[in-house]
Amino acid sequence: MSRCVIMHVRCRPDIEPEEYRTVLDLLADVTPLVQPIPPAAALAQIGGVLRLHEAPPDEIARRVRVRALLHGTDVRIGVADTWATAATASAHTGPGGVLHLPDERAVTAFLAPLPVDSLYGVGAAQAATLRRYGLHTIGALAAMPEDVVCRVVGGKAGRTLRQRARGIDPRAVVPLRRPESTSARHDFQRDMLDPVLIRAALLDLVAELAERLRAHGQIARGLTLSVRLADGARVERTRKLPTPSGHTEDLRTAVWRSWDALAFQRARVRRVTVTAEELTASEDGPGTQLSLDPEREARLRIEPVLDKLNARWGHTVVRPAGAYRHAS
Repeated sequence: MSRCVIMHVRCRPDIEPEEYRTVLDLLADVTPLVQPIPPAAALAQIGGVLRLHEAPPDEIARRVRVRALLHGTDVRIGVADTWATAATASAHTGPGGVLHLPDERAVTAFLAPLPVDSLYGVGAAQAATLRRYGLHTIGALAAMPEDVVCRVVGGKAGRTLRQRARGIDPRAVVPLRRPESTSARHDFQRDMLDPVLIRAALLDLVAELAERLRAHGQIARGLTLSVRLADGARVERTRKLPTPSGHTEDLRTAVWRSWDALAFQRARVRRVTVTAEELTASEDGPGTQLSLDPEREARLRIEPVLDKLNARWGHTVVRPAGAYRHAS
């Protein structure tokens, strides 16, 4: 049986839906056991994938955070063996953005001195009641006899809060069904005019999306290109794919056509987002048909090899040459 190791990922409260969806996708790249907690948090059970990633829990959390930062989204991650403890930790990570509590001793040392209202699940009214009875810290709550806590805040609530104060939380991560769309985003550090660099960013996003779809056994029926301009305006174009696909080449063609249809001349671009829409399982699609183009067949045959390399060493290890940008 795999060890229970839970990551609680905390996004900023005003995160946009497309950014939140990207964070969920990044977690899904790590483990299939991902539970969204809308609108700005998520859980991921990573105990069963530690050997696969050949990394300890805190290193996996740091990788997720770095990838989120590359997408322009800052997240804070708490790692522990229970949901409530990981969620409490994610609110106290400090500047590093990751806090790992590897064992019971670390959990106790972390929780005990914190104010009682820092415990995940304690509401303002409950915290005020606990403080009136002299329970100002999580450690004091954990040390109080259960029957006393139950009399103070109520039977079921009292038992639950005292257990969480002692690092106990039996709730499991419950993965939800796959999202019907997935997106990737690039924010330019300055308003971008150069169409070559914009196309390079789009190609990089397409390669990432296609790789993600294949890893999850999915195909897309459509693609949406969203462009945020320097004045804050957003322009979108959605295009149906001729055949549902997860191949980089097919997604790239759809994005190029959407970009060309926008007919921008001197527009200053701040952000580009590509979203694969109407996702379905690969086995529900039309299947791979033999092409009469030998170059395309060669590219399709090499995709699984590139996917394995990127899965092991990271998305940017192997990507299309045109995606390498010399400015951002």
